Amino acid sequence: MTNFLLITSDEHRRDAMGCAGHPQIRTPNLDKLAARGTRFTNAYTASPMCVPARAALATGRAICQTGHWDSATPYAGTPESWMHRLQAAGHETVSIGKLHFRSTADDNGFSTEIMPMHVMGGIGWTIGLLRKNLPEYKAASELAADVGEGPSSYTDYDRNITDAAVNWIETSQHKKGKGWAAFISLVSPHYPLICPAEFSQLYRPEDMALPIGYSDGSPSHPELARTAAFFNYDDYFDEAGMRAAKCAYFGLTSFLDNCVGKILDALVRSGQAEDTVVCYISDHGEMLGDHGLWTKQVMHEGSVGVPMILAGPNIPAGNLCNTPVMLTDIAPTALAVMQQPPDGYSGTSLVHLASQPDQPDRTAFSEYHDGGSATGSFMIRWQGWKYIYYVGARPQLFNLQDDPDELEDLASSAPDAPAVIKALAEGAARLRAICSPEEVNARAFSDQARKIAALGGEEACLANYNFNHTPVPDTPST
Repeated sequence: MTNFLLITSDEHRRDAMGCAGHPQIRTPNLDKLAARGTRFTNAYTASPMCVPARAALATGRAICQTGHWDSATPYAGTPESWMHRLQAAGHETVSIGKLHFRSTADDNGFSTEIMPMHVMGGIGWTIGLLRKNLPEYKAASELAADVGEGPSSYTDYDRNITDAAVNWIETSQHKKGKGWAAFISLVSPHYPLICPAEFSQLYRPEDMALPIGYSDGSPSHPELARTAAFFNYDDYFDEAGMRAAKCAYFGLTSFLDNCVGKILDALVRSGQAEDTVVCYISDHGEMLGDHGLWTKQVMHEGSVGVPMILAGPNIPAGNLCNTPVMLTDIAPTALAVMQQPPDGYSGTSLVHLASQPDQPDRTAFSEYHDGGSATGSFMIRWQGWKYIYYVGARPQLFNLQDDPDELEDLASSAPDAPAVIKALAEGAARLRAICSPEEVNARAFSDQARKIAALGGEEACLANYNFNHTPVPDTPST
């Protein structure tokens, strides 16, 4: 009998851990988890935005397969989640914290939802639907304004989530007969970048490097430039503000690590650590000003890359797995851990991948159809290459082995080089083996047009749900 403990954070970029080699960030608890398990060095989100990423995490399916395109199309209990399948097999499934699904009134597959955060009003962020004529996003200025030291509603919520998780784990002995699955979801280091003092003071602004590509100006690719103009967070940061924001983000990451440590300590105290596979992930990353971009929404590594650690029985310890992996691999992982057949998924169990030689030729896939984008973007990652396709615009190509900071788009700088021609063709072929990007893009816009009409038109979308982050739930539990 084995339990499955999934700990999820929000907006944690893949390189922001001590175990990932970051020279400044202090994450002792995640480092210890990685030391006793396997860290996946090339893990990717299904979509660099909270709501679609979490729908893919629940269903084990790509966004183009389920139609959860955007932040106003949250998961609502269909298609079947891996939690549904475990519950049907007799396992207890519990969620504690942020889900960003539609509502607890839906059957999301959990026996119990404790302190769930769902999308605002059961509807979500509707301004992201307005992609044909991008409106002004007035909430962008809040990111730079909300930087500092102290408590916030989000860190208070995370403390409550942690306390509830500790209590649930320590009182879960009666559940041991069949094994349980717990989805514990913290919000940090998601903005607002306001950090409790004891963690903020671990870092000094003068020690913070300026973002990658800081002096290069706005992104040169037309679609990225459009996204940067919509989410114009960078307009509100000077150098001092950037350094302060990075300090707060690093502090929130250490705060998150402290919460994770408390949860893992409770697992040990409860006597269940040896019977529990622990998986740590985030829903997407955070750009932190790199390339003139903040938050997520783009296919740069800071945004689309996520941390992923697996530890527990039968997981190789102190192991690095360089195989490209995705959030959609979590569903077959959960089922495999709980000894249920992981049928019907294109993903692969991380338990299996962790014990195998690296498979650098495996394809990782991500897509984006949400706010600030005038067209769909699709990422393909294999070996050392990253190919990004924008419907109706030129593609991008990066050699991450030689250029990990993604400073040179080879599709523009060296389009006639034989290796570039070959990689562009390979990326396009791998993408079209997954989906037709033109068909997917057309379907996304069609679905969004119907949703805009159902909500009362563009003005209603602008007026009712123009906000920067989802408020915490009003009640402590449901």
